[in-house]
Amino acid sequence: MTLDTRTIMLWLPDWPITAHLRTQALEVPQAERTLPDEPLAIVHAGAVVACSAAARAEGVARGQRRRDAQAACARLRLIPFDAARDERAFHGVLTHLEDLVPGVQPLRPGLAAIRARGPARFYGGEAEAAEALRAALVGIGLDEARAGIADGLFTAEQAARAAHPLAIVPPGRSAEFLAPLPVTVLGDDDLALLLARLGVKTLREFAALDAQRVHERFGPRGLRLRSLAAGADSRVAAPRIPPPELMRELVLEPALELAEQVAFAVRQTAESFCEGIRAERLVCTAVRITVETDRGERSERVWQHPTSFDAAGVVDRVRWQLQPSAREAPVEGGVSRIQIEPEAVDDGAAHQPALIGQGPDERSHHAMTRVQAVLGHRAVLTPSLGGGRWSAEREGLAPWGDVAPPEHPRDRPWPGSLPVPLPSEVFRDPHPARVLGGGGEMISVDERGFVTDPPATIDGLAVTAWAGPWPVIERTWDPRRARRAHRFQLVDARGTAWLAVFENDVWWLEGRYS
Repeated sequence: MTLDTRTIMLWLPDWPITAHLRTQALEVPQAERTLPDEPLAIVHAGAVVACSAAARAEGVARGQRRRDAQAACARLRLIPFDAARDERAFHGVLTHLEDLVPGVQPLRPGLAAIRARGPARFYGGEAEAAEALRAALVGIGLDEARAGIADGLFTAEQAARAAHPLAIVPPGRSAEFLAPLPVTVLGDDDLALLLARLGVKTLREFAALDAQRVHERFGPRGLRLRSLAAGADSRVAAPRIPPPELMRELVLEPALELAEQVAFAVRQTAESFCEGIRAERLVCTAVRITVETDRGERSERVWQHPTSFDAAGVVDRVRWQLQPSAREAPVEGGVSRIQIEPEAVDDGAAHQPALIGQGPDERSHHAMTRVQAVLGHRAVLTPSLGGGRWSAEREGLAPWGDVAPPEHPRDRPWPGSLPVPLPSEVFRDPHPARVLGGGGEMISVDERGFVTDPPATIDGLAVTAWAGPWPVIERTWDPRRARRAHRFQLVDARGTAWLAVFENDVWWLEGRYS
């Protein structure tokens, strides 16, 4: 090995948990936030991919099935895996490291590699450099940061995982350090299982196998893993090229309290932001705006745009973010800092305006945004279709230009929901109705789901055809929100088809078919 392969590896244990805790103040409602000392687990595809120290103390382990983890710890809080959240949170760590040393290579969220030669010369040695970088991470709240120094990326990563908090493998001693480690650290579960069946459990035993036999049995990948097990990792850290800085920031001294004052002050910053985007031949389709006040308040929101933002659009979003809304409480202190950064960009060539005139979509968008600029962000709403069991709850309304997820996602199973075709008209407030049988008495549904009499009339009109009932049973575990109803389709003598609901001994019309 040469000095070029010497690598400083920085590892942040349980990074998905750390990323959740560091971002929940911006992304999770106050009532749903978790505490650092709670037993937490990140789950993906029904299995635990990361867990907190408190959860490990209760018997939760990485790779456990969700049900087994909950059985081991009844207090376990489950958090869905979010790769984008982990990437966003780790980007700030990389930026902080790049302020200290150049050439940081992110391997995955929570793990970064740096060539040791440059930092060692600057800080006076490999150990001093690694400790300085680790201390910088501790300074931003990452107290569990660990560092490992070794030849090659693989050995340096294993050293970081074994560090408490710093481990150094001397040059040329990689094979000796790796020898007692299990073959599972190679990251190939199938190979590790097969080697275990052959009685090969450690990297020393795997490295002792004949290279030609390993190649015949496991192919090039197996031969590569054997080289890693023998400490012959020739890979070096490949520094990332930092993307151009497109974020813009405005510091207000003194702080401003009126939204119109803030909007006027941020205009030049918004123009600089859009000019920086255009210089890279890009357009911004989603922008993240962060507002901080002199009282320590912080408001962060991502705004969407159906085409692309210009400076006026960014200024409008800043103004709207300072106004009261049903989504979040308004900021009460004076605005002291505004940060504008792109959340999503697109190739500028795909957003060139027409050579002659503007299309109807562009004119409509211009009109809608002008109404929003005058009356407020929620003055123009766009309907969207979501999921749910009831027709009225499937309708969602989002401000013009926003791509807000529906309250009830369509891709989830909704037992009891209506199949197609759906009613062409849905009543926001169900209409009362009288559905009578042949004897003139109101029809009901018994406990077994059978009607007491076939429907004969609906609001005085004869019923010519009918179907049902289809039960809808919701939240039986919550007496206050539990619902038990039955749906019917009824066709009256005029040929009008109705979607009727029988609930709590009362008939309602939920919608009408054309």
